Amino acid sequence: MTAELKIRPLREDEIHIPLEMALAEGWNPGLEDGAAFFAADPTGYFAGEIDGKLINVISAVRYGDTFGFIGLYICKREFRTQGYGHQIWDHAMRYLGARTIGLDAVNEQTASYAEHGFKSVYRNVRQTGISLCDTPMDPRLAPLGQGLFPSIRDYDRVFFPAPRTEFIQLWTAPMLETRRGFAFIEDGCVRGYGVLRQCHEGFKIGPLFADTPDVADTLFRALAGQVKGQTVILDTPEPNAAALLLAERYELSPEFETFRMYRGAVPDLPLDQIFGITTFELG
Repeated sequence: MTAELKIRPLREDEIHIPLEMALAEGWNPGLEDGAAFFAADPTGYFAGEIDGKLINVISAVRYGDTFGFIGLYICKREFRTQGYGHQIWDHAMRYLGARTIGLDAVNEQTASYAEHGFKSVYRNVRQTGISLCDTPMDPRLAPLGQGLFPSIRDYDRVFFPAPRTEFIQLWTAPMLETRRGFAFIEDGCVRGYGVLRQCHEGFKIGPLFADTPDVADTLFRALAGQVKGQTVILDTPEPNAAALLLAERYELSPEFETFRMYRGAVPDLPLDQIFGITTFELG
């Protein structure tokens, strides 16, 4: 007989726990992801405990009333295949309710998620390599800062199924030592932006959103040029052929893949302008 699993929300000072568990699984989160993750939905992170011992976690982030995203679904190895994962999964799904729900799944898990009503829509390919770039001296590039935030918030809205103001405000925050970002501004309008953040291994670029491949190329060089000679990682949606070409141009190689899956109406997003997704954990 299995012991009773008690599920509770994680507190803000516990947000490091799922990130440390993700690191142990080889998922390589960013060094300062926690604050932005928690801000996205302060009640959307859950832990399962047996006799006061934490054994599994999941994130179920609500983005308004219409969209949610599942991530950080991890159970300690010694407690797997005992039904505890299903319990915390069901709790997370009840929390998200009737919203359209997205997640990124490895190939081995797509069939399992399909049983819960999720449909695989496209692949994301993680591209990794050593940065050979120099940051271009382009007057249209502007470092991200609080003065730009309203424009970045509005630009980001086109690329995500629901508003995520609190998350983006911290994700692009210039005061963080482990991340940098640039916007591409032309004729007073934002035409693209990207963020580079330090992870436990290398630096991830995400998001990388741009109106055109040329804008994406300039932003990629600006970001990767900040860490020339070090490992950079870009998660490219496979339907965006220009994103795959960008990765190839700068000698990034496919490392692994996930499948973007949705339960409910598939969001109508401009994938041809998404050159790097923000994060597998939160969408």
